[in-house]
Amino acid sequence: MRILIISDTHSEDMIFADVVRDAGHYDVLIHAGDAEGSEDIYEEVCGTPFYYVAGNNDFFTAAPYDLELELCGSRIFLTHGHHYMVSATESEVIDEGRDRHADIVIYGHTHRPSCKKVKGMLVLNPGSLAFPRQPGRLPSYILLDLEEGREPEARICYVEP
Repeated sequence: MRILIISDTHSEDMIFADVVRDAGHYDVLIHAGDAEGSEDIYEEVCGTPFYYVAGNNDFFTAAPYDLELELCGSRIFLTHGHHYMVSATESEVIDEGRDRHADIVIYGHTHRPSCKKVKGMLVLNPGSLAFPRQPGRLPSYILLDLEEGREPEARICYVEP
């Protein structure tokens, strides 16, 4: 199963079409918050199961702040991250993931992509499609490949100008 992970799109929806084209086939779309009302657009365009959480700028959504998913035998903790102070440190969101027995933690908010193993968990931040903050400032997303009984594989992808 291939999962396309995005975050912090802030209603800047034009680049999403480029991501869908560049990412190729995916089975699930995950949005880690701050869609700012574009959730319906993503759900309509993706044509796959779609999971998302509310970010600090998602004022008019009924989406939860945290979500737990099980996909291909992997337990996923999804949050935007602002309630866990991820702009200062990842430690709170990692601890929360461990408390929830997650195999994978996905968060956003910082607008900086990250993909690493911490305390036995895969910790992913897709960065931002709208307002990237990492050096080079290219919009970013993550492709996550899950297969039951195998180690998850994730990679950060960048949208070239």
